[in-house]
Amino acid sequence: MGNLSTTEENYIKTIYHLQQSEDATVGTNEVAAKLNTKAASVTDMLKRLNSKQVLNYEKYKGFSLSNEGEKIALGIVRKHRLWEFFLVEKLNFRWDEVHPIAEELEHISSPLLVERLDSFLGHPKFDPHGDPIPDSNGKIVLQSQINLVDLPIGSISKVSAVGSQSSELLELLTHKDIAIGTFISVKRKFSFDNSLEIETNHTHTFTISREVALALFVTIVIEK
Repeated sequence: MGNLSTTEENYIKTIYHLQQSEDATVGTNEVAAKLNTKAASVTDMLKRLNSKQVLNYEKYKGFSLSNEGEKIALGIVRKHRLWEFFLVEKLNFRWDEVHPIAEELEHISSPLLVERLDSFLGHPKFDPHGDPIPDSNGKIVLQSQINLVDLPIGSISKVSAVGSQSSELLELLTHKDIAIGTFISVKRKFSFDNSLEIETNHTHTFTISREVALALFVTIVIEK
């Protein structure tokens, strides 16, 4: 479907992300909160998208993406994450700089450009934040990962993804030399404030808050 505006695409992508973390359907208030807009405006837009058959509506339950809507959403997500990868790997942007730029680039509609970009980058499976990049068919490779707070003491893991792309979090992680691929082991968990003492890359030991730990996902390299 090529007759969607940038605003409509943003709504579709927002609903897609909400469906990943919430129930199968989402309500107008959830979308309004995510987009920081009025519920009445959201209602009008959702009705418009429903008329374009990219949404399904269930009375008293809410909206969900139709098959066509999900296909469109995955295409937008694919472009966003490919552009993030390009900006970091080829133009040397920091991982905390690329999200707003990719928000603009994701609306370029040329399928040929996207496929050539993907080929140029070597068909990456994950973006700089560890999020999976859908392939041209919308398929996603999922990692076997756990939250850092659930990592057993003594096990060695690698950072595989971050749960938030806020520039503040990414700046903090950069300051602590934590990035995708960083080796991490938990040395101690403090019951007072649930903070964690961690060791990174087998050399540096320091304490992080539970809030930071909850934002980090890891894959276990060596079991305890």
